Amino acid sequence: MQASTIPLRLAINGTRGMPVVLSLWFVSEGGHLWCASVDEARVIALIQRDPRCGFEIAADTPPYRGVRGQAHVSLHPDRGEEVLDLLLDRYKVDRKSRLGRFLLGRAQREIAIKIEPTRLLTWDYSDRMQGAASASAETR
Repeated sequence: MQASTIPLRLAINGTRGMPVVLSLWFVSEGGHLWCASVDEARVIALIQRDPRCGFEIAADTPPYRGVRGQAHVSLHPDRGEEVLDLLLDRYKVDRKSRLGRFLLGRAQREIAIKIEPTRLLTWDYSDRMQGAASASAETR
C-alpha cells in the first residue's frame, strides 16, 4: 500500500442517504491514511455530517490485489498544508508545474483528512492470475 501511487477510493454517506465515492491521493502514517482537500470541497461537508466511511486501495489492472475497509474520518485544518506537501512528494508532482502551482496556490485552505481504519480486508490474486492478462489479450 505504501509503495503504490494509485489513489484511494473513499465512500462516504451523501446527504440523501446514498453513498458518494471519490478518489483521493493518500499517504500512510502511523497506522492511519491521510488525504487533503480544499475547505469548500463537498467531501469536507459530507465528512462533517457523518464521519463513517469505506475505502479501497486497489489497481484497476491485473494482478488484482489491494486493501479495503471501514473507517472513521476526522478533519484536521492545522495539518492541511503539511499533508498536501507529503502528497505532492509521494505522487511526484513538480511544484513548478501547472498542477503544482495550482495546488500550492490554495495550500492555506487545505484540510487534512485522517482515515482511521476500524476493519481491514486484503486480497492478492497474483499467484492465481499469473499469465491471465497476456492470455486474455491474445484471444481478442
